[in-house]
Amino acid sequence: MSHTLRLTGRLEPRGAWTAERCPIARTLQVVSTRSAFLILREAFYGTTRFDDFAERVGISEPVTAARLRELVEHGLLEREDYREPGQRTRRQYRLTSRGAELLPVLVALMQWGGRWLDEHGGPVTLLHRECGEPVSAELRCAAGHHVDDEELELAPRRRTATD
Repeated sequence: MSHTLRLTGRLEPRGAWTAERCPIARTLQVVSTRSAFLILREAFYGTTRFDDFAERVGISEPVTAARLRELVEHGLLEREDYREPGQRTRRQYRLTSRGAELLPVLVALMQWGGRWLDEHGGPVTLLHRECGEPVSAELRCAAGHHVDDEELELAPRRRTATD
């Protein structure tokens, strides 16, 4: 493994190459806290109710409220009202399609943490429901080929008519 990406082509002038334009930096502005990632994890695990998020993530109610509000504002979760018989109306939270697209990121973090930070691989594993085999995150090109890091090139994005 080379562990570095080779640059091909020429990047924009230095002033245009800023953290504000970097998709990684912008994504971290949306999910910049441990609690935000863990709330997303719980949403993928099927958690929908405020109290359950707070308990399962192990954070206070004010922090839970702030993170849920941020995730809703960024369009990763949506709020829905529900009412159990004889109870007041409450809110539950569900992943949006935008939030659901973060699954490969969470899978990659789970995979890395299980390999490097937990000698037992963590308390859960992801299995393919159809065949029962473990699931992992990996890089593939648009043609479907598996890609290792030494096969990657970092290239300036091609401008389109809509840019």
